[in-house]
Amino acid sequence: MILFETIAVAFGMFSALPLPQPQWNERNMRYAMCTFPLIGVVCGGAWYAWALACQALGLPVLLRAAGFCLVPVLITGGIHLDGYADTCDALASCADPARKQAILADPHCGAFAVIRLCSYFVAMLGLCAAVEPTPAAGFCMGAAFTLERALSGLAVTSFPMAKNTGLAHAFASAADRRRVRGGLAVLSVLLSLFLVWQGGALAAAAAWLVFWHYHHTAVKQFDGISGDLAGWFVQRAELWMLAALVAGQVLWGWTL
Repeated sequence: MILFETIAVAFGMFSALPLPQPQWNERNMRYAMCTFPLIGVVCGGAWYAWALACQALGLPVLLRAAGFCLVPVLITGGIHLDGYADTCDALASCADPARKQAILADPHCGAFAVIRLCSYFVAMLGLCAAVEPTPAAGFCMGAAFTLERALSGLAVTSFPMAKNTGLAHAFASAADRRRVRGGLAVLSVLLSLFLVWQGGALAAAAAWLVFWHYHHTAVKQFDGISGDLAGWFVQRAELWMLAALVAGQVLWGWTL
């Protein structure tokens, strides 16, 4: 029962899937970040299912690419895109960390958020059209969706917090940090090795580079991480891992 509640907490917060929602408490939030990567498994399964549907129906490339773009948005409800937009606004301000935190808390959408979101989806659509949806590529994307969430959970339990309030702090303070950190670290390494095995070594490298940049930016620009920054990381990791996967296919014929 507690396992289902723990999964429901993660899915209720980070997805749009209609699961029954328990009341949050110390027990069902303790390992909620460990179940966060399961949403990536669902995204990967839906991505692969769409690829098979496109192949069976003979859908054009652009329509196939649009589906690939929308699959994670539909499953997550766009929660990570919200953080991505807010963080882009804050970074574009070139202000001090305190002012950047205030921009993150502002519910309004600034010009830079709109510009970056439009640019993001143009890049994502192009990459989704370029990727060859082979079985190995499908497995790599499933691992990529899962890895970015494992790394995001690892960051929540490892990186300094920008403030003592907010979503990231709530999950970090409720977690059994030592066990969650250890479990997610092991999972991240295993997923990276799986990507290498499937021919997605560049995608694995991209994930860890974006993870390093996430820490660097959060500490230098914001004095720590927050829920918005976590969303910013997930979206950037998704984009760069797909770009690396496409590069491996186009340039070297990897992931055949």
